[in-house]
Amino acid sequence: MVTQIKLGDIAVDVVQKDIKNIHLSVYPPAGKVRISAPLRMDIDTIRVFAITKLGWIKHQQKKLLEQARETPREYLDRESHYVWGKRYLLKVIEQDAAPEVELKHSAMLLHIRPATSDVRKQEILDAWYREQLKEVVSALIVKWEPLMGVKVQKFFVQKMKTKWGSCSPASSSIRLNTDLAKKPPECLEYIVVHEMTHLLEHTHNNRFIILMNQFMPKWRIYKDELNKLPVRHENWAY
Repeated sequence: MVTQIKLGDIAVDVVQKDIKNIHLSVYPPAGKVRISAPLRMDIDTIRVFAITKLGWIKHQQKKLLEQARETPREYLDRESHYVWGKRYLLKVIEQDAAPEVELKHSAMLLHIRPATSDVRKQEILDAWYREQLKEVVSALIVKWEPLMGVKVQKFFVQKMKTKWGSCSPASSSIRLNTDLAKKPPECLEYIVVHEMTHLLEHTHNNRFIILMNQFMPKWRIYKDELNKLPVRHENWAY
């Protein structure tokens, strides 16, 4: 069940469930606020927690509202698509053969069967982006494991609406947003190192920052670069 509390003009959805710790999230595109709290925690305690985080909430909402977003993809000729931070103009080629994506100079060639729907075009491109990302991420993990003294048991690539990546220290696994294949390579490497650092430190505390400074001294530059780039258009449903 969802309970809503008000912090001035900010509405906060509260969901209580069988968890140990309280979690606060601010979701795109408009900055919807949600708190997941343990069943044992009373609503007044949750309200006090939310009030202490009000400055952070407003900062996150401001960032989301200022974030540039792509226009909806129509998969038409000369539509802009990005691979590793470089812009390519789409060229749709209909042929009676298996679908394929290839890059030639500044063009992205999308080979599809006649009458392919826009949904299917998106699925083909999404699958292609996933494969590009998997290949590069594998090499990055091999590079950074000995430098950081950690071992990634598994990694996953998937579409993610609210995060660039996540880490599950218990299983030594990381998840990465497919859209990272569209961003500059240094941005992807920053996210990989960020999530691998969570294998050493689970939270974003001072130790985490010290480790990031040690492994990747310019990580803040890459973070800012990534956060300034447009993110994909989504039909958001809560």
